[in-house]
Order: sequence, then structure tokens, then C-alpha cells
Amino acid sequence: MSGLFVTFEGIDGCGKSTQVSEAQKRLAEKGIACCVTREPGGTAIAEAIRGMLLSPDNKEMCDPCEVLLYLAARAQHCDEKIAPALGRGEVVLCDRFQEATFAYQGFGRGFDIGTLAQMNEFATAGVAPSLTFVFDIDVDTSISRLKKTGKPQDRLEASGREFYEKVRKGYLNLAARYPHRIVVLPGTAPVEQLAESVFEKISGLL
Repeated sequence: MSGLFVTFEGIDGCGKSTQVSEAQKRLAEKGIACCVTREPGGTAIAEAIRGMLLSPDNKEMCDPCEVLLYLAARAQHCDEKIAPALGRGEVVLCDRFQEATFAYQGFGRGFDIGTLAQMNEFATAGVAPSLTFVFDIDVDTSISRLKKTGKPQDRLEASGREFYEKVRKGYLNLAARYPHRIVVLPGTAPVEQLAESVFEKISGLL
């Protein structure tokens, strides 16, 4: 695969989706082919699974079911969209990927990270990001930003403060483990400042 795979992570409301759009804009200005996608989702099948995962109607969903659905969506996403784009030499910008599983289902739900890593390897057939950004905000900021959107909480967002504290710590723990790949940026910094930092890092790998 000759392309570059970049993922954007953080707890809800951290601003990662905005930064995906900013990165796409800057790459387009340089004439660089770019594939923008998200998880769970990115393909018709994966988007259907996303609906099941996030619907507040599915409160009875057990944690093992949640893990398997996320990985099923990722398997389809990698096979149908991400791997082909990388094979074409494109830069793939993905809103969430493997670190979301390790942070949310590992640190948040309590599943063994090693087991999740093995399951993820099977689902992705070895597709992995070369660069990951984690936009770090505290849980109070996350709650405040989500309230301002006026949108009802999805199933994951309704998991509570304690859960999100664990997820945030999980992201920071992962960044400490893999400093060569995971870059932590302050999610409360100005959008333009963050966008420049992101583009500088991506440019360094192109």
C-alpha cells in the first residue's frame, strides 16, 4: 500500500471531525488526493451497523455485542474503502479507528487490550494508521460542547461521566505507549492553530 493512513481520535466533542475537514481542505489546496471517511461507517454496510450501535433504542446491547459490531463494521470498511484507497496512493483521513476501540471498549468497558488488538488485526487484515491525532479535552468540556449542539444523546454518549473519564485516560495511555505514531493536541486550542499543527505533521510523512 503506497498511500498514507491518518486517524483522528478523542472523546466526543473534542473537535476531531472539524480537524478532518480542515486537513482535507489543506491537502486539496496542494493537489493531494484524499479519501475522507469515518468509523463506525464509511460504507453502506458499516453505516447500517453504526445505526445499531448508536441508537438509544438499543440500551439492552451487551458489551461483547458492542465490541463485535464495531469490529464487523471495521472489517467491511477496511476491505471495501480504506485498503483500496491506500492502494491507489491516496491519503486516507479517518474520523476514529483502532484507538477508539482500545479507548472505549478497552479502557472504558474493561476488555483486555491485548485481546482487542488481536481481534482488530483480524478485522483489518493488517491495515493500520501511520499517524494518529488525539485531541484531548476534559470531560466537562465534552459535556458542555455536546449540550450546545442541541442533539439528543446517542447510546454511547449516554454512558456517563465515569465511563468518559476512563476513555480519556485510555487515549492518553495509548499515546504514551506509542509516541512515535500518536500525537496529542489540546482540543481547546483555536481551530486554525490545531489545523496547522495537523497539516505540518501530515506533510512531514508525505
